[in-house]
Amino acid sequence: MQTIDSDPPIHFIQNIIAEDLKTGKYDGRVHTRFPPEPNGYLHIGHAKSICLNFGLASRYSGKCNLRFDDTNPSKEAEEYVRAIEEDVRWLGFDWDDRLYYASENFDQLYEFAVRLIKKGKAYVDALSPEQIRAYRGTLSEPGRDSPHRDKSVEENLDLFQRMRVGEFAEGEKVLRAKIDMASGNLNLRDPVMYRILKSPHHRTGDKWCIYPMYDFTHGQSDSLERITHSLCTLEFEDHRPLYDWFLNELNIYRPQQIEFARLNLNYTVLSKRKLLQLVEEKHVSGWSDPRMPTLSGMRRRGYPPEAIRDFCERVGVSKSNSTVDFALLEHCVRDNLNRTALRAMVVVRPLKVVIENYPEDHAEELTAENNPEDSTAGSRKIFFSRTLYIERDDFMENPPAKFFRLVPGKEVRLKYAYIIKCERVIKDENTGDVIELRCTYDPETKSGHSHASRKVKGTLHWLATTHAEPVEVRLYDHLFRNENPTADEKEYPDLQSSLNPDSLESIRGAFMEPFLKTAASGDRFQFLRMGYFCVDNESSAPGAPVFNRTVTLRDTWAKIAKKSPRRR
Repeated sequence: MQTIDSDPPIHFIQNIIAEDLKTGKYDGRVHTRFPPEPNGYLHIGHAKSICLNFGLASRYSGKCNLRFDDTNPSKEAEEYVRAIEEDVRWLGFDWDDRLYYASENFDQLYEFAVRLIKKGKAYVDALSPEQIRAYRGTLSEPGRDSPHRDKSVEENLDLFQRMRVGEFAEGEKVLRAKIDMASGNLNLRDPVMYRILKSPHHRTGDKWCIYPMYDFTHGQSDSLERITHSLCTLEFEDHRPLYDWFLNELNIYRPQQIEFARLNLNYTVLSKRKLLQLVEEKHVSGWSDPRMPTLSGMRRRGYPPEAIRDFCERVGVSKSNSTVDFALLEHCVRDNLNRTALRAMVVVRPLKVVIENYPEDHAEELTAENNPEDSTAGSRKIFFSRTLYIERDDFMENPPAKFFRLVPGKEVRLKYAYIIKCERVIKDENTGDVIELRCTYDPETKSGHSHASRKVKGTLHWLATTHAEPVEVRLYDHLFRNENPTADEKEYPDLQSSLNPDSLESIRGAFMEPFLKTAASGDRFQFLRMGYFCVDNESSAPGAPVFNRTVTLRDTWAKIAKKSPRRR
């Protein structure tokens, strides 16, 4: 199990657990669980819950279960189960031997339902789903009793058994709890406990054609696993009285449900339904598309798991919903990669430079740092030659003020090499586009030499054409072009209208240092002046890596936090 590196600020759930430990509640145990539904891939919002549940268990020398809430076979698949397990492990956590499925409890849950029927606390209803909603009432008006509410215990037991053996069609019957149709809490107005679903289950096959609802499954599974603190997001706060009602009526072990604010992130959506829509409508290449907020997408894009854990810790745990700036997540990624990523030079949009006073057919060996933030990272050899590539954006014929890159008649330093001066510009005769620069170099300005003290304002990255390998580079931006993709229905009437058409740019004409050819899937680098990049784990091949841009070098969150320190 992942241990916590440092003590974060105390939050209200820790205060609750500390008091329970003090009073001896639950015999001094702390036992949590992470209960995902296997109907999609985990996203950054789930990461907060994973870090909270597994982190608290680790902090208090307790246990945390991984439990799949697999009660809806029409939407679940083994693919999602495997992906969720991979994501939890990738984040740095392990459930040891405590892997559970709600489906393992189907027999026991059925017996619990029978027990409630025998107590007169549950009944089989024949109202349609539409009628049940109509009978339920509103926030200002009480509900109405179903005409099937007062059937005898014997009749309800018979009908429920017939539901189980498949005698009725989907939607024809449901089992409902008998609580209070006039309750101010709509969740207590005779909620549905079981519905008929004639779909094969990915674990139990065709054994069942009735499946328990989440509200009936959740608390009883917690009880069977002897969970102490059942942590849920705020939308389940109004469900807590129902959670407690089932446990009390069944007279079984009672965990404590505690609600906390879910994670909301701007420039993205965290609704599993909307994420599925993006995948099914092929707006993205799949659940692991690097633009997706899924953990598999973030892993493919190059986000380190340590950075995501750091982000979840910085966001904190509270009872108030809020939206977190995406810039904070990127700040955590940069902070980690700045310390850990090896440096390299890659020219994304190359412009050829010829050093006219440098010897032809000569390549000079220079030394470059692997990571100035890591004294143990060492250095590597790079080569300088007569012909080079620089970034096309690093040259302008008629520059604006404060353009400290290459211009005609001006000088810049090439990183780890020499100062060069642009002497002439070669253009395409037909288009007028700049296709080549003719420059000179000052041999007395070799980087690292004591006599190379002359200063210039600009420093560029570059590659010798003799030691440059072609590479595909993918530049990613936000998938959505507005902060809240679903808020402004007038300007963005649907999800598709809010998509950013420039969220992906694939560049095949880039060049890289030769050593990058051996980079393995998932390896991360800082491309000097270009950002942090990761070897794509799906499109790359041995000797032919494809690089995804993880994040740019510009850290907007550092500026935001400096102006508003309370936002930290």
